[in-house]
Amino acid sequence: MSGTHSFLTIGAMAILALVSLRFNTTLLENRTTEIENKVYLTAFSLADDMIEEIKQKAFDEQTVEWRAIPEEQLTPADNFAPEDLDPGETNDPSTWDDIDDYNGYSKTISTPHAENYNVTTSVNYVSATDQNEISDDQTYFKRIEVRVTSPYLSHSVMLSFIFTLHSK
Repeated sequence: MSGTHSFLTIGAMAILALVSLRFNTTLLENRTTEIENKVYLTAFSLADDMIEEIKQKAFDEQTVEWRAIPEEQLTPADNFAPEDLDPGETNDPSTWDDIDDYNGYSKTISTPHAENYNVTTSVNYVSATDQNEISDDQTYFKRIEVRVTSPYLSHSVMLSFIFTLHSK
């Protein structure tokens, strides 16, 4: 009887070990998911913050002091920053006064729970009839895309916003 009792004890310990292992694995997976969710929420927040910052700017250098102008008088897409900053502007975004100054802008941000978020922006004219279609010509529509990457994200986060001449 003692051999059967020992066998049952060993079996019970093995089952307890398997249950304990599964429980620990589940706890680890839940913690990993929780951290990943925080990182993604932060990335979305950083992208949204950038769009909100850009919303404070004029549609175009030609409309900093608002006036109605024909499309062809708007800044050509080839002259979007960062290569062609307007007079008086520097690489410091606080000196920028219009949307296209943010084209090609990139900054790295660290937060308490994850560092090295990279926030990049691109600005393009888009077609009036299809805002997914980039236009080489000036239009009254500009699409801002903000992309956030991080070593802790398995996929980048991208938000976009369409600005119109009359959106300000």
